[in-house]
Amino acid sequence: MPLSQLSGIRLLRAWPGRAASRSTAGPLHPAESSALACRGYRGCDELEVALEAEELESIWRRESAAVLAAVARRWDDFAAAEDAVQEALAAATVQWPRDGRPDDPRGWLIRVASRRMVDQLRSETARRHREAREATAPVDSPHLADRDDSLALLLLCCHPTLSVPSQVALTLRAVGGLTTAQIARAFLVPESTMGQRISRAKKLIKQAGARFALPTPGELDDRVRAVMHVLYLVFTEGHTSTEGPGLTDEALAGEAIRLTRQLHAARADDPEVAGLLALMLLTEARRPARTTAEGRLVPLADQDRALWDRDLIEEGVRLVTAALASGQEVGTYQVQAAIAAVHAEAAAADDTDWPQVVQLYDVLAKVQPGPMVELNRAVAVAMVDGPEAGLEVLEGLRGALAGQHRWHAVRGHLLARAGSGARAAAALRTAADLTTSDVERAHLVAAAADVERR
Repeated sequence: MPLSQLSGIRLLRAWPGRAASRSTAGPLHPAESSALACRGYRGCDELEVALEAEELESIWRRESAAVLAAVARRWDDFAAAEDAVQEALAAATVQWPRDGRPDDPRGWLIRVASRRMVDQLRSETARRHREAREATAPVDSPHLADRDDSLALLLLCCHPTLSVPSQVALTLRAVGGLTTAQIARAFLVPESTMGQRISRAKKLIKQAGARFALPTPGELDDRVRAVMHVLYLVFTEGHTSTEGPGLTDEALAGEAIRLTRQLHAARADDPEVAGLLALMLLTEARRPARTTAEGRLVPLADQDRALWDRDLIEEGVRLVTAALASGQEVGTYQVQAAIAAVHAEAAAADDTDWPQVVQLYDVLAKVQPGPMVELNRAVAVAMVDGPEAGLEVLEGLRGALAGQHRWHAVRGHLLARAGSGARAAAALRTAADLTTSDVERAHLVAAAADVERR
């Protein structure tokens, strides 16, 4: 059923190491590992190395969370488990090209990492009693590879002891399998800074006595909400980078979607998780049309909708429709996904069901009240009742958002529609001065010039 026909959405309350370890220096990237492994083997062809590295990286990104989760759960030591898993990856880069890839890569990596943990325990005399217990335990037990601990690992990385930036970094590192350098590039900070952030996060988790286990049922929902918030932030940064020359970071957005799919697999009965995944898919579907070949921003109304990914749209609509029909509490991600679905179902910008969008923003304002929701609602109100009505809503947000570039950008757009060209151009230029995105700045400057030429 088209989302534009949905009605009767209930208005419900809002949800409320070691100094020389690999984990300190950053994980060994598969391409780096393959290049290192190639040294010393005669006849190692560059193309062969590239193919091996690509295959290994694919396996690593797919299995890293499960491998780390299994080892961390077995020994309940997150930092040491990460070191052991990195050593297992290094061993794979040497042995797999020589002996062939194992039938069960995940099981192989878990077994090797487990043996590294045993070796480490044996070498630490201060842990003799623990060594006797752990070293005699079987490391080839099938349940280690069969059990999926992705949710527990996500929850650990988003432990409430950590700040949100640390939760984001640790999640991408431990669950996403990204290197410290990759994460640092995504958030435009030095690699050393990101490495220190990740190292501090692991220490804080250890100091807090966090265990690798699911929290109690009373805590689980709140912890899952924290994970969702982190994944939402990662996706948002990937969809529209807050700084730098590019509008989007496709790899970062893709990683957020991949991790959210994992969370949805673990919490398939949670409509808000489904709503978050739907929101990401419906938003990601528009990526091919959001910029020109030269990298210039294309507003939603001007996008070539033939370029939108229809498969992602169909999946997103299916997810959010089922979530809203579940009869459970309606959350912010479900409502945002419903708004995105209304846009996605419109064959052209003029076909958008703007009254339905306004109604959904009214719901969102009750579920998650805030100035940014009202800012977006102002645009929808303007499309239904005219630009003056939108400007009236916007004026009520001046105190909260006048320092944000988006407030000035929306104001400039609505002033231009209302025929106030000079004021519109001034607002758009103010927005251009405030934004930290090069792509958005160029778009806003061009829009201001266009208004002045009319």
